[in-house]
Amino acid sequence: MATALRPLSTGELLDRTFSLYRSHFVLFVGIFALPHLCVLAFQCLALAVQTSGGNVRNALMIFVLSLSAAVLSMVVTAASQAATVVAVSQVHLDRPASVIVSFSKVKHQIVGVIGLSLRVGLFVGLWSLLFIVPGILKAIEWSLAVPAKVLEDKSASEAMSRSSELSQGNRGRIFVIWVLFLVLSIGVSMLLQWPIQIAARAGGGSISPVRNVAVVWRVASLVAAFFAQCLVGPLVTIAFSLVYYDERVRKEAFDLQLMMTTIDAPEFQGAPA
Repeated sequence: MATALRPLSTGELLDRTFSLYRSHFVLFVGIFALPHLCVLAFQCLALAVQTSGGNVRNALMIFVLSLSAAVLSMVVTAASQAATVVAVSQVHLDRPASVIVSFSKVKHQIVGVIGLSLRVGLFVGLWSLLFIVPGILKAIEWSLAVPAKVLEDKSASEAMSRSSELSQGNRGRIFVIWVLFLVLSIGVSMLLQWPIQIAARAGGGSISPVRNVAVVWRVASLVAAFFAQCLVGPLVTIAFSLVYYDERVRKEAFDLQLMMTTIDAPEFQGAPA
């Protein structure tokens, strides 16, 4: 059994997050990078087929491509998050993990995770209409919904209720973790995007650039965004997967439950059989 299965402080959770990320870098980045390559390829293709001008046909094409990219991104993000949760569970509980196995274990849950993400996003948006703060509080409350859904195979409403239950009493540290990784995400994105933006302006971006040159810079920007997402995206999911387990250890003695499970228990479960 993993020695980390004990109540952890916020500092220990963050340390464990970065430790898992460093020691299994290829695994976690691979889980995010492989599916997001499809999104990047589609975005580059969309840039290539767009035509100049403001005619109705071009506007319609841009709308369809943008909508398709949004749907594809939603599917890919759900798959990446779900597979990362599985990988964290396997590694955290001292079990073997791989990119292919992680995706194979969640192929039947991707639609459910998409539905959960849309539901949480809708409710958080509605609560945010009340001076923002209620929306932030709801986002914190439901931060463990994806791990709960994937690891316990719950419905969207059950996963949200489960997250509310597990996060109760410890939402302050969840907020701290959100802020830290939000700052990290913005910092990495800016670090990768700024050189491209500066080079584009220095290369004459403001003096009627040739369309092909402009497209090159936009592709470079998309590639930079891809790398930023692949580098930081896994960290957030790793962190909240660990918080999920930590809350179960604190409130349900999950570490003791795991010790009592038989050696014949399923290879991957959120709750012991």
